[in-house]
Amino acid sequence: MTFVRIGGAAHHVVVEGSGPVCVLSAGLGLSWFDWDPVVPLLAPHRTVVRFDRPGHGLSAPATDPPTAAGEAHRIAAVLDGLGHPGPVTVVGHSIAGFHAEAFARLHPDRTAAVVLVDASVEEHPRPSRTAAASRAAGAVLCAAGVPAALGPAVRRLAVRRDPTPTALIRRVYGTSRVLRGALLENAHYGAVAAGLLALRESRPLPPDVPVTVLAAPDGSARWERRQRALARELGARYEAAEPSGHLVMRDRPDAVARAVLGTVQEAE
Repeated sequence: MTFVRIGGAAHHVVVEGSGPVCVLSAGLGLSWFDWDPVVPLLAPHRTVVRFDRPGHGLSAPATDPPTAAGEAHRIAAVLDGLGHPGPVTVVGHSIAGFHAEAFARLHPDRTAAVVLVDASVEEHPRPSRTAAASRAAGAVLCAAGVPAALGPAVRRLAVRRDPTPTALIRRVYGTSRVLRGALLENAHYGAVAAGLLALRESRPLPPDVPVTVLAAPDGSARWERRQRALARELGARYEAAEPSGHLVMRDRPDAVARAVLGTVQEAE
């Protein structure tokens, strides 16, 4: 466990294993330990880098609204801080799929492969709420003591059969920092999605970088169609992790590991 300072904020980072580097970034409100089931499958073959975005996990609070380009550059800055120039495999879950794709478009020379794990898809992003509104909502909820009172319980409800120690859940989800960070990312979800669509128009994916879309349809034909459409848009290989819920890294860590290792082998 270490901390990398980016833009004055301390980012919590965990590095394990050896070999080619892969970066794992989890979805909205999640933490580094949500990748725990995947790491033992990857670490014998890869240097696994996990980091918490601002306001998530053990990282410092967010100071600025997220953008697609900003999150791509954040991944690059984490790697710089660790002395890993690349190329790397970047793995993004849910909203972090936006960030992983943006990284490949903005840092093609540092990208070996991309794996999108049940990634967010927004064909027509809606306008985002303002940072001021999200901060105001966070202030009200924190003043009411919501994080300490309900944060760990909400986490347990959202992630069923969670083996994470109770003390660690309290340490992370009992804080105002994580609530504020999740609210800020959620408020700017549409803007980040729109930013990625703009990058698709101006910054093509490097043609020699393999992309995998690993989806969890979970019986939803509509979600499967959207994930397959994403794969076609990116010229990616489509794989379905079944059975699995949205947290594929917990439900099907084997599928995530196979996608990462298989894609990297192609890249190498």
